[in-house]
Amino acid sequence: MKLLLRYPLVAGTIAALLAVLILLLSGQPLIAQISASIYALAVAAYLAVGMVRRLIGGQWGIDILAVTAIVSTVLVGEYIASMIIVLMLAGGTALEDFAAGRAKKELTSLLERVPQTAHRERSGTSAAETQTGGSSANGQHEDVAATEVQIGDILLVRPGEVVPLDGVLLSESGSFDESSLTGESLPVERVAGEGLMSGSLNGEAAVRMQVSARMEDSQYSRIVALVKEAADSKAPMVRLADRYAVPFTALAYLLGAVGWIISGSPARFAEVLVVATPCPLLIAAPVAFLGGMSRAARGGIIVKYAGVLEQLSRIKTVAFDKTGTLTYGRPSLVGVRTSGSFTEDEVLALAASAEQYSSHVLAASVMEAARTRGLMFETATEATEFATHGVRARFDGRDVVVGKPNFVAESAPGVEETELASGELAIYVGVAGEFAGCLVMSDPIRGEARRTLAELKELGVTRTIMLTGDALATAEHIAAEAGLTDVRAECMPADKVEAVRSLPLRPVMMVGDGVNDAPVLAVADVGIAMGARGSTAAGESADVVIILDDLSKAASAVRIGQRTIKVALQSIWIGIGLSVALMIAAAAGYIPAIAGALSQELVDLATILNALRALSPGKKGAGTTEPGLKPAGGASGPAPVSRLPRSAERS
Repeated sequence: MKLLLRYPLVAGTIAALLAVLILLLSGQPLIAQISASIYALAVAAYLAVGMVRRLIGGQWGIDILAVTAIVSTVLVGEYIASMIIVLMLAGGTALEDFAAGRAKKELTSLLERVPQTAHRERSGTSAAETQTGGSSANGQHEDVAATEVQIGDILLVRPGEVVPLDGVLLSESGSFDESSLTGESLPVERVAGEGLMSGSLNGEAAVRMQVSARMEDSQYSRIVALVKEAADSKAPMVRLADRYAVPFTALAYLLGAVGWIISGSPARFAEVLVVATPCPLLIAAPVAFLGGMSRAARGGIIVKYAGVLEQLSRIKTVAFDKTGTLTYGRPSLVGVRTSGSFTEDEVLALAASAEQYSSHVLAASVMEAARTRGLMFETATEATEFATHGVRARFDGRDVVVGKPNFVAESAPGVEETELASGELAIYVGVAGEFAGCLVMSDPIRGEARRTLAELKELGVTRTIMLTGDALATAEHIAAEAGLTDVRAECMPADKVEAVRSLPLRPVMMVGDGVNDAPVLAVADVGIAMGARGSTAAGESADVVIILDDLSKAASAVRIGQRTIKVALQSIWIGIGLSVALMIAAAAGYIPAIAGALSQELVDLATILNALRALSPGKKGAGTTEPGLKPAGGASGPAPVSRLPRSAERS
């Protein structure tokens, strides 16, 4: 009953068909014919309105065949066939919705897990009371909408509940299932002070946490927003069959006319058009696209727009950012080299204090190194970040400048560039107009980088290139390890944009992760953001967001795009082939109108089943990692910018 209410045209057509059969059985064939004809023509008129609107808009749709088939069967007296055509068209919509729901299963499953409420601790509640899992009934906690929780609020997460917002663990320890976010199949142990990601599943003990981000800014909400955008998008190839509308329609009319001329009966024309109804062509492409998007989501790849899959299938050039993309983006401190009277701890502490106000990906590593040594951070009276160059902050009247050597030299003459080993980089520090020293960092290449490049080559990518703001020596070292030969170093954001625009082999895919990558991700034919720790700006600019910290997913996205297009085109040609075969048989007089209308449902089923193959990885079995599996391991002077999320790139 619910199904019939959801599809009123199906319900109405079934009721009308039953009424016609009753009239026929009661000996009223004329009334039955008139009733069926009126109903079928009314549906045809309804379909014709949409068809005319599209024609006025310059879009020739294949719907004209369905309208013509209904009208022609009514005119030749095949009113039962006309009713079956209407039922098949209405049933095709229900069948498409069912197939689309199957294809979108992985996308919608993420949306269904969004936490709606949170257990907020009332002021005055002790930690001991909270750890017993006190309920809102005794007044220790109140259940509030997750959207109402503010930064700094203390929440209780009970066993088996989803962590509602990003935060910091206050309990001594806890176990969390982060597989939906990171792909790690084993529970992750967290201790007090460590961060918790929204969307992770709490283990067997209740824990306390302090909220660090509002609902809309939390990791899981950002992923869900991307998924919702992807689920609601429309692909250019959703109406892919319309590309074949003119020749297919012309062929149907030609075969119908030939059958009419040979037989001398207009009924033959109607019989041909009955088997030419376009349900399989209209259904196949959208089902395949939704299947491809769902498969990508299952592997931690959010394709924001279905049309991106078509671009991914044709990628010829791939450009990579370095820090956080080809490398892990978690540089470790190798050593502190001082100048003058400054000590190592003094240089590191001042650098970390200034980096508090930086959005650069290295800033977190510098601060972590200072914390490891037990150094205290100072609070700045003012601080300004200069994108891709560094940060300047004032502490107790002293200016501290941290960043690239040329940038630091503007405020602290005497900067001496230090010698670096292969793969190392240096962060220079100036204090009160004097060069204080530098921090030597090392950011190793990702273990899966070389394999990813090899996979892309197998998929037909003919050129790969690195675009980075880092020094040439460091960039060339990483490129050599990854197997890249085309390196463009010391690039400003504008340089990256111009480089991508000038690449001749297109489409071009850009893979990056920082705020600094947002412009070039937007300019590329397909922008892919490494979103596990990537910035909000990069994720918003990109067409694809990889929510797992795994570079090989970039190659998986290309593979999924290629398979989706292959399956969509196969499904359409299966529909065309079967329809043409039926049309030829009908033109020869072998398929009566009623049998032809029923045969179309079999064609619908065949094309939909084939389109659902987009959910599978294909023969090679390569592609996305299934959930629960562990993934494989020149601008002018600097311009000040406001503080950005801590994942932007200076390099």
